[in-house]
Amino acid sequence: MLTKFRKSYNRLIHFCEKEAFKGYDPYDGLNSKFFRALPLVKNNRFAKLAWIQFFKRSPVNLRKIVGIDKEYNAKALGLFLSAYCNLYKNDRGMHEIKMIHFFTDKIYEHISPGYSGACWGYNFDWEARAFFQPKNMPTVVASSFIANALLDTYDITQEKRLLTTARSTCDFILKDLNRTYDEQGNFAFSYSPKDKSVVFNATLLGARLLARVYSHTKEPELLEEARKTVIFCCNYQRPDGGWSYGTLPFHQWIDNFHTGYNLECISDFIRYSGEEEYRVYVEKGFDYYINNFFTAEGMPKYYNNSIYPIDIHTPSQLVVTLYKLNKFEKHKELMDKVLNWTIDHMQSSRGYFYYQVNKYFTSRIPYMRWSQAWMFYAYSIYFLKKE
Repeated sequence: MLTKFRKSYNRLIHFCEKEAFKGYDPYDGLNSKFFRALPLVKNNRFAKLAWIQFFKRSPVNLRKIVGIDKEYNAKALGLFLSAYCNLYKNDRGMHEIKMIHFFTDKIYEHISPGYSGACWGYNFDWEARAFFQPKNMPTVVASSFIANALLDTYDITQEKRLLTTARSTCDFILKDLNRTYDEQGNFAFSYSPKDKSVVFNATLLGARLLARVYSHTKEPELLEEARKTVIFCCNYQRPDGGWSYGTLPFHQWIDNFHTGYNLECISDFIRYSGEEEYRVYVEKGFDYYINNFFTAEGMPKYYNNSIYPIDIHTPSQLVVTLYKLNKFEKHKELMDKVLNWTIDHMQSSRGYFYYQVNKYFTSRIPYMRWSQAWMFYAYSIYFLKKE
């Protein structure tokens, strides 16, 4: 099985390198030159939402036709950087060092200016039901993943500017994001400076970064604020161990990979803070996660109550979650089944991974951030543990 996974990884990295790590994204529809040239719809919220959803859901890639270019995505750069840090720990090779420098430089080029600290957004306008995010509007999700990647690099190179930059991202989180408080004074971070939504995984990603930077700087404020957000989110855990996506009425679904985000972030908070009293939420949540999102055949479900669409983010997140929660060996058989199923059903002969398998069709579009970066990151973790 390991040989099969290694061959799959080699095909994947060959594809990514051939594409120079640039690509399309499920949500990049508003980058269309054609759409932006239509004066009656380009500023219409419902038209933008419909346009994005069409390109996200279509199994046929029409992006080239409507003038959407392949681009770097900052979050993808962060995932690739973390992956190369993992690979370096195995191989200690010059190629890995070269790629670490490449992605680090690109990440610094993509910092969104004008905020309290280093932060990053997406390379496209994004119209969602809850809010609109302009191109390069920084989010806690993208910024936390990228800052963590810089800290992964700092652990290897000890280059001070990397820790300094990650610390400044904490300033973005603490000073620029909005907060929603509960009656005890605990709170959730907003997704970006422009909204006030409560999304549990986004808040916990911010908490994880604050706690990790605290482990380096020992600033009490970082730990105190992180703890308040962890408590806020833990208080929303359902009796069965699951979490809805957020608090809004149309955020009440429970899905695979966002549940995995929640678990790994709380687990990392415990690791960096030493506060073991939150372990009960992780164990309860993990039991829900492992028992509700995977079939006996190794199919990774998207929702707790539905298999389809089978999204490439779900198998990759399984590897990450098992690693972060130190459950690799206990669930090795399931993990290998899921990866094997994913290679057989979701990897192209060209090396890239498909976006989604639906009940009646498959979206084979090779998204760089959503699909390739996540699977590459997952493989780097898998090999880190196996070799």
